[in-house]
Amino acid sequence: MTALHIPQSVFDSIRAHGEETYPHECCGALLGNATPEGWRVVSAVRAGNTRTDSAHNRYHIAPVEIVKIQRDARRQGLDIAGFYHSHPGHPARWSLTDLAEAHWLGCVYVITQVAHGKAAVTNAFLLAGPTEEDKHFEPEPIEIAK
Repeated sequence: MTALHIPQSVFDSIRAHGEETYPHECCGALLGNATPEGWRVVSAVRAGNTRTDSAHNRYHIAPVEIVKIQRDARRQGLDIAGFYHSHPGHPARWSLTDLAEAHWLGCVYVITQVAHGKAAVTNAFLLAGPTEEDKHFEPEPIEIAK
């Protein structure tokens, strides 16, 4: 079984981002490398939530920002390992909208529940499946390193 391997400092920064943007969703990308044991994340890059209609329960990262993040990652010898966002006032589990808007097969999606402005539960899900039509989320254990 694979897991998401993430340093404590990166894990904490993702959760802090959710607290800072509360009651709106935060979002960003995770950078790292794929290994047989799962993704090894080395950093998180904050992104702007471009949703203006429902930023309290939806997020969107502009494609031009994703391209910039991907180029910067490649310069560092890293890949986009996945994405993260917060769920203000809602559980740290994926929604049907999260699944519909997830397109990076093989990447991890991290969701942090932010309750009353404080980060609570954080979960990770691997976007699995051979094609866009067959994609689905699978729970991905989080292993935090110091």
